[in-house]
Amino acid sequence: MQNTAWITLFFAGLLEAGWALGLKYTEGFTKIVPSVATLVLMGGSFYLLSRSLADLPIGTAYAVWTGIGAIGTVIAGIVLFGESRSVVRLLCILLIVSGIVGLKLCSDA
Repeated sequence: MQNTAWITLFFAGLLEAGWALGLKYTEGFTKIVPSVATLVLMGGSFYLLSRSLADLPIGTAYAVWTGIGAIGTVIAGIVLFGESRSVVRLLCILLIVSGIVGLKLCSDA
């Protein structure tokens, strides 16, 4: 079941990036449709994270979840909002990716 937990955690991280991105569109939760969508994504992300914790260590799972969310949000910012694509910024993303991979490889689960 450990592979299932990692897959669940991956999708939880994607939903985390989705709700972080959704916050941009809620305009302080004054826009109803983006606000509802963001809250649904939040709920789904937390639910999937909690499911993955049945088989994964909390420290590892939380770090991977936030890392996936951070990477997804940065990439979305680059693609959707024209945010910086500087070499240093992209190298920092690679550092997050390598940290996630390292945590996965070092995990007992």
